[in-house]
Amino acid sequence: MKTYYTPVNEIERKWFVVDANGKVLGRIATEIAKRLRGKHKPTFCNFQDNGDFIVVINADKVHLTGNKLDDKKYYRHTGYIGGIKERTAREVLEKKPEDLIRLAVKGMLPKNKLGRKQFKKLKVYVGTDHPHSAQVPEKLDI
Repeated sequence: MKTYYTPVNEIERKWFVVDANGKVLGRIATEIAKRLRGKHKPTFCNFQDNGDFIVVINADKVHLTGNKLDDKKYYRHTGYIGGIKERTAREVLEKKPEDLIRLAVKGMLPKNKLGRKQFKKLKVYVGTDHPHSAQVPEKLDI
């Protein structure tokens, strides 16, 4: 019996809206990553991009459990000697809350071309408004 692979032109991609209001960051990030990869579909194939588009609203109202707001650190390097910078989750949530969700989901995707392509299908917004109403996204309860 041969394994069936969905041809690229036959892949159906849907649009979903996720409301992050009061939700735990890691719980919604795992579900978003699963949907972006297409693991929820019976036609999942690990070398194809079968996933759906995800629009996250209310990113500023996401919840972190325990002491993660102060203990969780996000690092980046400037490229200069001794140029490592760190920010706590509280600082990221205050300055750019959409980055908190993006960083959590990006860490759960493959670290290759396919993962970068899947990551581009994630759209994160701070308020309840988003410019993707023309795609008629369905509400996704997580």
